[in-house]
Amino acid sequence: MSTTALPARRAPDGFAVLLMVGLCAIWGFQQVAIKSTNAALPPLFQAGLRSTIAALLVWGWARSRGTPLFRDDGTLAAGLLAGVLFAAEFVCIFLGLTLTSASRMAVFLYTAPCFTALGLHWFVDGERMRRIQWIGIVVAFAGIALAFADGFLHGATASGSSLAAVAGDALGVLAGVAWAATTVVVRATRLAQSSASKTLFYQLTVSAVVLLVMALALGEAHVDTVTPLAVASLAYQAVVVAFVSYLVWFWLLTRYVASRLSVFSFLTPLFGVTFGVLLLGESFSLRFLMAAALVLTGIALVNAPGKRAGA
Repeated sequence: MSTTALPARRAPDGFAVLLMVGLCAIWGFQQVAIKSTNAALPPLFQAGLRSTIAALLVWGWARSRGTPLFRDDGTLAAGLLAGVLFAAEFVCIFLGLTLTSASRMAVFLYTAPCFTALGLHWFVDGERMRRIQWIGIVVAFAGIALAFADGFLHGATASGSSLAAVAGDALGVLAGVAWAATTVVVRATRLAQSSASKTLFYQLTVSAVVLLVMALALGEAHVDTVTPLAVASLAYQAVVVAFVSYLVWFWLLTRYVASRLSVFSFLTPLFGVTFGVLLLGESFSLRFLMAAALVLTGIALVNAPGKRAGA
């Protein structure tokens, strides 16, 4: 069977490392931006506007580069599924942030690499997990269990609303599962041969429709107050995160070894916790700090470079 030669990927150099650290900081700040805007824009409406603005930017970018977005290439069904899963992820994130802290959401959301590794192991040939990755899964899940225990105990003593806090934590984990499922769909279907712009466009446009319809159905399609902070936060989410950072990430994937880049993913929840504490004044217990350390260790082990079993 003939194959198309792809440009050789290389190990990350200093420039790539700098970009990855910057991307992780951008992604880690996202939870803070969302939570700080929830008072002005209802969560689902905010998420729908974010996806709509970013989709328009991706459309303009693709058109300027001559990248076809509407050509029939057999990716429609997979693209719609990826978009629905993408919408589910952000429903969980935005609603979860009304119940739990940005710091906790950052840790729970970024369990996604662990769920991704499990999904790829089951559904994608050549993606069998190695022993070290299985150990990472166990360590990360132990961290999740400890964090949930902390949610019950610390939430009950601090605010008297431990069940609500744990529900927010659970939505964070579900967001990670939805994110992982989106990745598996992209890798296991024809979307794997589609352009990055088209794949991202599917996710943004479908999620925009789903989220805005949900906002309308639940009476959330309104703006409570227009503040400079809310406008800046929405612009950050749509332009910086959903448009610029994703394009930079896809550009890095075309030039550097993906497994080496993914090692940096543990920095994102670390930035998220730091920003939550410094900018929102959030606090956490020693138990949650230990849980976060377990989750971050698990993520690092899951993303450890090396040949996959059975490869």
